[in-house]
Order: sequence, then C-alpha cells, then structure tokens
Amino acid sequence: MATDPAAAGGARVIDLSHPVGPGTQVFPGDTPPVVSPACTLAADGYNSVRLDLGSHTGTHADAPYHFLSDGPRLGDLPLELFTGPAVVVDATGLAPRTPIGPEAFGPWEDRLEPGAVVLVRTGWDRHYGTEAYYDHPYLSGAAARLLVARGVRTVGLDTLSPDETPYAGRGGEDWSAHLAVLGAGGTVVENLRGLAAADAPGARFCAFPLRLESGDGAPVRAVALLGDAS
Repeated sequence: MATDPAAAGGARVIDLSHPVGPGTQVFPGDTPPVVSPACTLAADGYNSVRLDLGSHTGTHADAPYHFLSDGPRLGDLPLELFTGPAVVVDATGLAPRTPIGPEAFGPWEDRLEPGAVVLVRTGWDRHYGTEAYYDHPYLSGAAARLLVARGVRTVGLDTLSPDETPYAGRGGEDWSAHLAVLGAGGTVVENLRGLAAADAPGARFCAFPLRLESGDGAPVRAVALLGDAS
C-alpha cells in the first residue's frame, strides 16, 4: 500500500514503488537482487553497499529496446514520457489471469489522450511477495492497441507485466501489450503499488528511470503528486 504522503513544495507525494532488497519479487527466471556491504562506518568511516540487480528489478520502466532490437533505448526517450497527468483505470475484482479488454477503458475514454499516463489498477499488488502475484490479470493486445491509438505512450500497472506472466505451466509467450506500447515508442512501468491513492483530481505521475547505458529498462522511484504540484 502507499505510504503516508509528505508535504513538499505545496504537493503531497505518494510513493507507488516497491522497495528493492532481498524480498523483492522478480519475473520468473530473473535473479533476485543482492544488496551487500561494500564499506562500513567501523572499517572505512562511512557506509556504502554494493548492488547486484537486473535492469527490470522491482518497480521499473521498460524502453522499446527491451523487445525491439532497433527500438529506442531509455536515454533516447524524452523525459516527458515519464511524467504526466495520472488516469487511474479501475480493473479490480477480476479473476486470476483474466485479460483486460478495451471495454474496461470506456469510463475513462475522454481522458485517454497524448500526454496522459494510464495506470491500470488491478489490486494485484496485495499479492506481492506470494506465488499468487504471478497470476495477475493482464492487458489484452486489443486494449493496448486502443491506448496507443488514442495517443497514450505511458502505461503503468500494479502487476509484474502488462502481458500474461508465464509461471508453473500457465501463460504463454504472447507479448502483445508490450509490443503495442513499446512499438509506438512508449514505455511500460511495472510493479507499481497503491494506485488507489493516485486516483485523485489533478494527480500527476512521475517515474524517472536510472540512466543505465544498457538502455532496455531500469528501476524507478514512482510517485504520485497530489494537490498543487506547480
């Protein structure tokens, strides 16, 4: 769930990110992150840690290069892509591994436009850290293509992936949602949490990734700014 908001510059800041550490849940087949001491106060006079983690660890953003060999890398994408007015789409109450079709976006149709950040709230973050988290609902290819057709280039979800996650013999290799958004030069932000807190008038989403030279994706600190964020 989202942490308590802190006052900053006239806006409340809501954390929408999972912490990175030994308990971080990763995509099946990925290596969990390792955080180990590099220097200590006792031995070196200061504390520092060594990080060993994949570029798609925890709450993170995908670049087109993640799926497309000739796609833009993170450093090629405009920073404006990682912030914008939040449109929280309520897709809660679905059964495990249910596809989310275009009809789910009908109530928010007038807000699906260029510059908007569409955040699909499934409520599946409540299962984070358990096997049930792998069985999340997912975007159908048709739904992702609808968003792209409306000019949306930033899509976030409180799940491991916008596509069905293969795990324990369930799910396949259909990456339709990834390919639709990334193929349009957009980004997908995965493993968000507490999206209900971002569902407020005037809420702004921000999730700036590390500028890794690999360029396929990177962890982000995702937040929602509520109130006067000017």
